[in-house]
Amino acid sequence: MGQRHYQRNTMFKTLITSCALATLASGAQAQMRGSTAMDHSNMDDAAHITMMEQTQRQAAVAERGKDVMPFSLAATTHVFSKTAEGGVQQVVAKRATDAAQVHLARGHLQEIREQFLKGDFSGPSHIHGQDMPGLAELKEAKVGQISIDYQDIKGGGQLTYRTADASLVAALHTWFDAQLADHGKDAMEGHANHGDMK
Repeated sequence: MGQRHYQRNTMFKTLITSCALATLASGAQAQMRGSTAMDHSNMDDAAHITMMEQTQRQAAVAERGKDVMPFSLAATTHVFSKTAEGGVQQVVAKRATDAAQVHLARGHLQEIREQFLKGDFSGPSHIHGQDMPGLAELKEAKVGQISIDYQDIKGGGQLTYRTADASLVAALHTWFDAQLADHGKDAMEGHANHGDMK
């Protein structure tokens, strides 16, 4: 009787262990199937092409940017914040103590402010192309329709764009979106009024 009880008990333990292992194995397989769904290799062709085109465009924009922007894109971040009257564009050094990049960013923003106030958007046209969204409308704005104020901020500088013309506000917002897309990892969307710190 003791031997039979021992055999049943051993068989029962073996059965339980086998079931547990089978459950774990099927769970692991399901998890692997779930993770491959997130893999880039499972992207459809259109999504893959779009991603490759965007990456190529960002690389081309960064290369042309060297002709216009004196600071290092890799060492700075562009921050674009939309407001009801226009928006705020900032360039800040990734390391606030990088005095050279801070100086270059501030000088560039002051220079393009003067150009933009005269209706000269040749810098963005060169970097992003003549068909950059929002740019045509900004070029057509009459002198004085958009005010642009410069301010030093911690780690860099900022331009604040303001206009009472709703179509120009929309153009500025579209222009900001295009810059965010074109600058990729070197840009980020910000929140208005967070850059007033000196």
